[in-house]
Amino acid sequence: MSSTSSPDVLVIAASNGENLSLAQRVVAQVHSQGKRAELLDLTSLDLPLFTPRVKEQGMPAGVRPLHHQLMAAPRWVICAPEYNGSIPPVLTNAIAWLSVQGDDFRTLFNGRPVAMASFSGGAGIELLTVLRIQLTHLGAQVVGRTLAGNRSRPPQDSSIQDVLKRLLQMSPLSL
Repeated sequence: MSSTSSPDVLVIAASNGENLSLAQRVVAQVHSQGKRAELLDLTSLDLPLFTPRVKEQGMPAGVRPLHHQLMAAPRWVICAPEYNGSIPPVLTNAIAWLSVQGDDFRTLFNGRPVAMASFSGGAGIELLTVLRIQLTHLGAQVVGRTLAGNRSRPPQDSSIQDVLKRLLQMSPLSL
């Protein structure tokens, strides 16, 4: 959903498969709570692979609009699959580009409430652990409860609602 006013929650999908479907479910749950939500599919951005050499050529066209979209939302939910026990490349790449676009790499993340979710072949626990460490390092306020599911145990609507309730009670910190 895209609107002229800023969303209450930006739901970020780091895959175009099950985690995009999960992100769509999260958006629907945000709407059911009377709040505004927007969906961001990172796989549709086509950002080049971050390297210092590529950075020297200038900031890619898609980074600034992405930064503005993220800045406009006070809260985020990140839905990502586990890749080889860690964060999927599309998410790592986006974070890398976002963290080098200003003088302070934490500016975008610092004090921002973030919830995490994963639909993976396993439980996604390694992803959720590594992502929590990275987001905390960047200064985000990470919701304690996470959503983890797979084909045999998909995330339940009641769990999505609980995580959103916790997220929506959090306010961004001005640091």
